[in-house]
Amino acid sequence: MKTVVRLSLLSLLVILGSSCASMNSQLVLPKPEEPKVQLTLLQKELKDVSAPTRKPTVAVYQFTDQTGQKRQNSSGGTSFSSAVTQAPSVYLIRALKRAANGEFFRVVDRQVLDHVTRERQLIRQTRQSYEGEGSKKLPALTFAGMIIAGGIVGFDTSVETGGAGARYLGIGSSREYSVDTVTINIRLVSVATGEVLLDVITSKTILSTAYGGDVFRFIEQGTELVEVESGVTKNESVSIATQRAIEAGVLELILQGSDKKYWTLMEKTNER
Repeated sequence: MKTVVRLSLLSLLVILGSSCASMNSQLVLPKPEEPKVQLTLLQKELKDVSAPTRKPTVAVYQFTDQTGQKRQNSSGGTSFSSAVTQAPSVYLIRALKRAANGEFFRVVDRQVLDHVTRERQLIRQTRQSYEGEGSKKLPALTFAGMIIAGGIVGFDTSVETGGAGARYLGIGSSREYSVDTVTINIRLVSVATGEVLLDVITSKTILSTAYGGDVFRFIEQGTELVEVESGVTKNESVSIATQRAIEAGVLELILQGSDKKYWTLMEKTNER
């Protein structure tokens, strides 16, 4: 009798696996999209962009999450954790430094200005203590002609949801998906006039999928119940999506600045 029960369970699991595979082939889920302004942009383009004839100096003060969005949990409520990273400026500075393999912008980080000033004061006081008034002076801080401003201005959850499922004789499988969107704003502001020279908004979709199957059947003439459940959930990284949206915004900023003659790109020579 136990052998019959085991064979029955094994057959149920085989049927469950085949039905799940069939459902997987019938349901076509949307693929994660690349960050885009209007057209799809490749991340490699940021490195391959031409360097300018003269590197502009830009300063980064604050580039933060301006949405205040909280992460949602599986029960439908919200948690204390933020939905997006609270340090998007890290990705912004990285994207600015990656442009043209580091040959496009001179970037000054004003978020650590207080720390830099204190260290310079310590160096100055130490030198005066050991070398007197004739001690070597520190070089002047680099000033920027333009400021990069903006931040994360939108995080929309469940912009698109869907799924499919089937059940037959107590054996079923299902697949669901959900699409979120993160939106980034990047502005280029003139230090001399305070005028907003360039303004770019980019967005990146974030895809989450869930796949599961279950068996719920009575065996042995309805006296014994068999219940089996399994599932897999896959979520696209919010941080990576934010990084790609910022890189797309920096690339668009470079192209718009070139069109408006804020900088001139050098022509690339064809290598043989």
